[in-house]
Amino acid sequence: MKIEDARKIIQEESLQGYNLCEERENRENEVVLKKENEKWIVYVTDERASKITNSVDKYNTETEAIEDFIERLRADKVLCEL
Repeated sequence: MKIEDARKIIQEESLQGYNLCEERENRENEVVLKKENEKWIVYVTDERASKITNSVDKYNTETEAIEDFIERLRADKVLCEL
């Protein structure tokens, strides 16, 4: 899976609250995907836009990271709909 695939899924499923490889400060309650030092990193921020320590996962491949990123966004959508 590539970034373009993730964008398509996000649009089709109306997923919200994310930072998909954007060069900006974290915002509150979002799922973040970024590449740092040749590793793909996925994590979640809290209500103060701080990285939640235990939410950080690192991946060697873009595909693995994007799959986790999309799963987290989908889970967040389900929680928001409850």
